[in-house]
Amino acid sequence: MFQENSSANCLNVITTSTEDGAFQKKGHSARILSPEEAERLAKDQVLVSEFKQLKLEKEAQKNWDLFYKRNSTNFFKDRHWTTREFEELKACREFADQKLTILEAGCGVGNCLFPLLEEDLNIFAYACDFSPRAVEYVKKNTLYSTERCKVFQCDLTKDDLLENIPADSVDVVMLIFVLSAIHPDKMHLVLKNIYKVLKPGKCVLFRDYGLYDHAMLRFKSGSKLGENFYVRQDGTRSYFFTEEFLSQLFKAEGYEQVFNEYVQRETVNRKEDLRVPRVFLQSKFQKPFNKT
Repeated sequence: MFQENSSANCLNVITTSTEDGAFQKKGHSARILSPEEAERLAKDQVLVSEFKQLKLEKEAQKNWDLFYKRNSTNFFKDRHWTTREFEELKACREFADQKLTILEAGCGVGNCLFPLLEEDLNIFAYACDFSPRAVEYVKKNTLYSTERCKVFQCDLTKDDLLENIPADSVDVVMLIFVLSAIHPDKMHLVLKNIYKVLKPGKCVLFRDYGLYDHAMLRFKSGSKLGENFYVRQDGTRSYFFTEEFLSQLFKAEGYEQVFNEYVQRETVNRKEDLRVPRVFLQSKFQKPFNKT
């Protein structure tokens, strides 16, 4: 969604998956580019004009709304891997049936939200999205219930979450493939916003695109907005994170790092003999306990 250094010094966890013909590695070193890939990225230095960049920022909500109009609820697969890969959703409980309050910041059409609510009956979820159309799709889902979740439209860079969620009330914030769609200069505003509703001692679970992911390498010339930041043909944007950038981003807003690592995954299409390198960043950051 490859080719990398598999030295034990670079990657400290190796996991093999047989469900979809893919293998996965986790660790603290970025993917190693092939010479051809490195040369191609080095040549792509021309940035989109400032005028167009300002237009993309101004029309960001409209572009995501049009995305959901075109794709309805069919573009993203339901994320049933969430509880499997983020065991923190279970581990953060003090006892087995403890009720958890979560916030999915950037819920889209509910591909992560509804599998979670189905798998765990002791979760109440707040969920929000930039796109009003996406929020309406969530509310129309047959699994939607106001007894289990509260869904609302929100621009996380400027709309105060406290208008919909009490301060210091959320056990887990899920930030899954959301921050990459926001301009790097505004990412800190999102982290500052969710900090206010997160309980002291509780965590943000993060997963998003990592540096040199296949999607980054596929962008054509004329798509670059800045360092590791690109625009798609439909006007939506995507940032590709380094471990260092993300760590600094969270720590600057007062969070403590629990873990922060690359997930390098090679998906194999055996029929067409294609190997697709995916790189994600998977992380956990904690809001410190109140200091006395």
